[in-house]
Amino acid sequence: MNRPGYFNYIEEKLNILALRIISRGKLNVLDLHLHSEDFFQHLLNELFGWNVSNENEFKPNVEAIDLIDHTNNVVLQVSATSTKTKIESSLSKDVINRYSHYTFKFISIANDADSLKKKTFENPHSISFSPVEDIIDKNTILKRVKSLNIDDQKKIYELIKKELGKEVDFLKLETNLATIINILSNEDWKTSGKIDKQAEFDISRKISFNNLISSKDIINDYYIHHGRVDKIYSEFDLLGNNKSNSVLSTIRKEYLIEKNSKSDDELFFKILEKVQSKVLASTNYRNIPIDELELAVAILVVDAFIRCKIFENPENYALA
Repeated sequence: MNRPGYFNYIEEKLNILALRIISRGKLNVLDLHLHSEDFFQHLLNELFGWNVSNENEFKPNVEAIDLIDHTNNVVLQVSATSTKTKIESSLSKDVINRYSHYTFKFISIANDADSLKKKTFENPHSISFSPVEDIIDKNTILKRVKSLNIDDQKKIYELIKKELGKEVDFLKLETNLATIINILSNEDWKTSGKIDKQAEFDISRKISFNNLISSKDIINDYYIHHGRVDKIYSEFDLLGNNKSNSVLSTIRKEYLIEKNSKSDDELFFKILEKVQSKVLASTNYRNIPIDELELAVAILVVDAFIRCKIFENPENYALA
């Protein structure tokens, strides 16, 4: 019998890692690329039975190759940039000619690469490379994990727990959410009226309508916390503190400020940055580990997206 806890934990941690990599430099987190190479080295070995080592440990800054498996004749590039140009640039490097009898694999550590798998690529050195089989992204990894038996899933779980941090403490998460809601609700943002509950709507349609690509997985993954946020808002509101209105208005204010200069994913990540900055700058802020803070802020911003407070809605929505 499959144990959902292992897979859910793995999925959540990979989503958080992707969020950090996508937004590095925007949310003031450390550059995770080198750490990610080491992490994916161990993860891919465990998942696919490879014997991958870090090529840059022996030959620093080798172009186009980050990891290599001399046993199974595989060379891999680990990249936060997932584009046709990036892959073709790697395939064209002279170093690839030395490994023409190997298979080239491209590891997208942040973005969904499904669209890339449908493209054709210039491959001047004729190294073995099939986009469908040899482009590996988060979704590829999760499908592989889901196919494993419980014991093998547990091995991946233990590896990720060691490399990327502890299990999510949901009690602590709710405490962090309540703390951040308190901070944001103290913004001087005069509005009145109760936030109406929104009818269910097609989130995928709204994501597509706003051309959200990199942030799509974040929205889909953190939508599951909508009920948890609603519960906290309701508890505050029952006490006569209309914090839901204040917090949602604060997030919407940042959206309205930025929407004329930014759009699509850039706008989404800018909202994350601005909301996180407000929390960090508050005199009521208490020290919350950065990964927990990023997670809580992302959940609140996604919740605002679900409630139609940020980004445009497709036509003909029947909102409650």
